[in-house]
Amino acid sequence: MSTQRRPYHLKARAEQQGETRRRIVEATAALHDEVGPARTTVVEIARRAGVQRLTVYNNFPDDRSLFEACGAHWMSEHPLPDMSAAFAEDDPAERLRLILTGLYDWYRATERSNEHMQRDRLVLPALDAVMRIRVDRRMAALADALASGFRPARDPAAVRATVALALDFWSWRRLSHEGLTDAAAALVMVDSVRAAAGLL
Repeated sequence: MSTQRRPYHLKARAEQQGETRRRIVEATAALHDEVGPARTTVVEIARRAGVQRLTVYNNFPDDRSLFEACGAHWMSEHPLPDMSAAFAEDDPAERLRLILTGLYDWYRATERSNEHMQRDRLVLPALDAVMRIRVDRRMAALADALASGFRPARDPAAVRATVALALDFWSWRRLSHEGLTDAAAALVMVDSVRAAAGLL
C-alpha cells in the first residue's frame, strides 16, 4: 500500500468509527427518552443504530461510558437556559425568580427525559454516578450561589436547603401537577425561600 494512501484510509476509518458511535449514542438517547435507561436494551440500541450488539460493546464496554456519552449528547441537544441575565439582577429574590422561571420552563420542555433519568438513577448505579457529576454538582453550585444572596439570614442552612428544593425537578413536577403555571410555581418557591431567610 502506498504511504500516501495510508493516512487517507486511517482518516476514513476514524470517520466511520465516529459515525458508528454517533448512531449508537443517538439511538440510546432516543430510547432513554421513550422508555428510560432501565428499560433500554443493547439489542434495541443495536437494532436502531443499525449495528451488531458486539459493536455497541466494542464502542461502549460498560454502562457508565455509554451513559456519559449519551448525557453529553443530550445536554448538547437540550442545554440549560442562559442564567447570565438573572445573575446580573441585584435583588436575590428576583434573581431566584428569574432562574426558577427559566429552569421550570426547561423542565417542562424536557419532562419525559428528566423523569426517566431521575427515576432510573435509583436502580442503575452507573447512571447515578454520571448524574452526580453531570447534574447534581451543577445544581449544588447553583443552589450555593443563589442562597448566598440571602445572607445574612436567620438560618443559612434552611435557606440553602429551601433553594435546593426549589431547584429540584420533582418540586417543579409536583407544583406543575397541582395545576400551577411555571411562573406561579416559581413565585411559590421564591416565597418559601424568603420565609426561610426571615424576609416574610
